[in-house]
Amino acid sequence: MARLFLVRTFGILAGFVLVLMALNLLGESSHILAHPENGDGAVWRYVSLRGPELIAFMMPYSVLLGTLLTFYTMNQNSEVIALKASGMSAHQVLAPLLVASLGVAVVSFAFNDRIVSRASAALDRWQKADYRPVPRDHGDRSNVWVRDGDDLIEVDAITGRGNAAKLSGVTLYDRTGGNLVGLVRAPNGVREGKGWAIAPATRFDVASGKLTQLGRTHIGEGVRPDQFTLATVDADGLSFGGLNEAIHDLSDAGRPTKALEGSLWHKLSGPLSAVLMPLLGAVAAFGLARSGKVYLRAVMGMLLGFAFFVADNFALAMGSLGAYPPFLAAWAPFLLFLLIGEAVLIRSEE
Repeated sequence: MARLFLVRTFGILAGFVLVLMALNLLGESSHILAHPENGDGAVWRYVSLRGPELIAFMMPYSVLLGTLLTFYTMNQNSEVIALKASGMSAHQVLAPLLVASLGVAVVSFAFNDRIVSRASAALDRWQKADYRPVPRDHGDRSNVWVRDGDDLIEVDAITGRGNAAKLSGVTLYDRTGGNLVGLVRAPNGVREGKGWAIAPATRFDVASGKLTQLGRTHIGEGVRPDQFTLATVDADGLSFGGLNEAIHDLSDAGRPTKALEGSLWHKLSGPLSAVLMPLLGAVAAFGLARSGKVYLRAVMGMLLGFAFFVADNFALAMGSLGAYPPFLAAWAPFLLFLLIGEAVLIRSEE
């Protein structure tokens, strides 16, 4: 049973990836080959970078369809009936597929962590360069926000690193008790002591509406240079450990991390969703084939599986908006459909 399940799962996965890759190339090959320096090698490079993403995306769907196809044919051949007639419970019938899907989940996590994250980061940089040679990152950043106690500091552009970092277009939002009391603006800023010297600075007082010339002034006492030079974090382009470190760095810089924390937890719950698929597709395994409802049971299993994917994406979206806590956004759909699958199995078969 486990061998049949794995062969069909990876066979379906290969078919999905080939079709999706062909569709991707139809849209992207013209952009890749639009540059004279790109040839067949550039197209194959795109395939090598895009392929891991498609494999990771289609893996849970393939496990679901592999489960349904395995159980449907076994039910049609009365093999499940024979297993139950020998005294095996529904959970014992499912056990080989649950163990095999757990192995798929472990392999999927390792594949995502070691290969997909690197491929996604490389493809993202290449696409931002419009499929031209990727320029070297010199650490320049734009539109950066940093928290300094109650105050917020916005910088239009940062060049350089460490104590040599230079700020352009600095705006300090002076807040007291969460209320904005003033705006301090300056075109330039440099590192000075433990803070930043900005000049020529002006201050707008919200209560009086007066604009005051400050000249050279000091802000951001205790704000480190790396808090400005931290890049925007792409969760898909980082491994589990790398994303965890980035979240700690952004948290120290006073930046919001809730959406990234949800993505961090989802790096665990996403691959583990493969274990759910045999449970949700188990409805196709049971029931008498001669009743004529095997096909209907398979459709029900498919609907349960796709309902999980819809709920999973919805919860992640709510987590990104801050409506759900990160842990709940990543794990709530998994736990909910685990209970649903068990309830359906126990009520109908046990």
